[in-house]
Amino acid sequence: MKKTAFIALILFLFTTTATAWGAPAEPSITAKSAIVIEASTGRIIYAKAAADRRPPASTTKMMTLIVALEHGKLDDIVTASPKASATEGSTMWLAPGEQLKLGDLLYGMMLVSGNDATVAVAEHISGSLDKFARLMTEKAHAIGAINTNFTNSSGLPDPKHYSTAADLARIAAYGYKNPLFSKIVGTKHIVVPWPGKDHDRDLYNENKLLWQYEGGNGVKTGYTDEAGRCLVSGAKRKDIQLVAVVLDGDRMWEDSIKLLDYGFSRTQPVKMFGQGDIMKTVKVIDGKKEQVRLVAASALSVPALAGDREGFSTVIEAPDRIDAPVVAGQKLGTVKTFYRNTEIASVDLLATEQIERKSFFSLLWGSLWSFFTFIVRNLA
Repeated sequence: MKKTAFIALILFLFTTTATAWGAPAEPSITAKSAIVIEASTGRIIYAKAAADRRPPASTTKMMTLIVALEHGKLDDIVTASPKASATEGSTMWLAPGEQLKLGDLLYGMMLVSGNDATVAVAEHISGSLDKFARLMTEKAHAIGAINTNFTNSSGLPDPKHYSTAADLARIAAYGYKNPLFSKIVGTKHIVVPWPGKDHDRDLYNENKLLWQYEGGNGVKTGYTDEAGRCLVSGAKRKDIQLVAVVLDGDRMWEDSIKLLDYGFSRTQPVKMFGQGDIMKTVKVIDGKKEQVRLVAASALSVPALAGDREGFSTVIEAPDRIDAPVVAGQKLGTVKTFYRNTEIASVDLLATEQIERKSFFSLLWGSLWSFFTFIVRNLA
């Protein structure tokens, strides 16, 4: 065998063995820009041209949803203006003057990508589309998506309307912190009213990964001629929430599955503590017992990447002493988990038992005994 061929064989065997031992090869994807991150920490697992500015198309609607949830109420009644109903592109067929709850419009814009719904929402929240777009940009920058600028609520093309794969992943990760965001983007199907019609709107989510990918729970598709095929996808397994972004991909579904598969292959849950684990002992003042133990209300695991487990830490926030009485199950503190100084989770600390306050006579006798022992010590 020639020397070069032998070396090539050794390198091939080494690479194949390394992959089999838990170092999977990076995914080969068609998207011009892509990224997959672990949502709670924001750690990048894979990236390809993730900082390049690109038109985000309807993935824009993630920020529209975030701003609407933070500035509006789901039961608000929204009236669709003529401008909203005439918005071009994908639609949920709002009629001028039609009234729907804000929550119904949010489902319409996230499941079937209703551009008309985004304008109605923007006008309801801010009074105008321009003001709402500025609010979107301000929010994006506030959460660290500083390479993003929005000029509308839908994602329709505009040279000044842009984002990056990294920023879109950051926006989605922020959104997942809100249970309402998670619920809406993870909804497969919903029926909402259609005033003036003899039937309701039957909305099915355009994100096929909700059906096709294990743990799929979001988040938004997008397409324009300028942006190409775009998808921000989310999936959760074993308490690990991943976010993948592909922008301008020929095979956005396949690309996204590859990214999520790669992300889960590189991430493992590591237990920090279990439910009922004793986290601290607190002194009880004037109680029939002198101490009470504090336990974790629930278990907590963190998503660790290979070689990156040292970045996690916990901090217990609880008093060193507490006045009696104490009720069993009473919240007396929290244990917070951090990744490199950023809080990613918090669990309540609960008292393990009930401790009654001493009676008046017990307290009086205790005071007298303390005084007596003090006198004796000083006389001695």
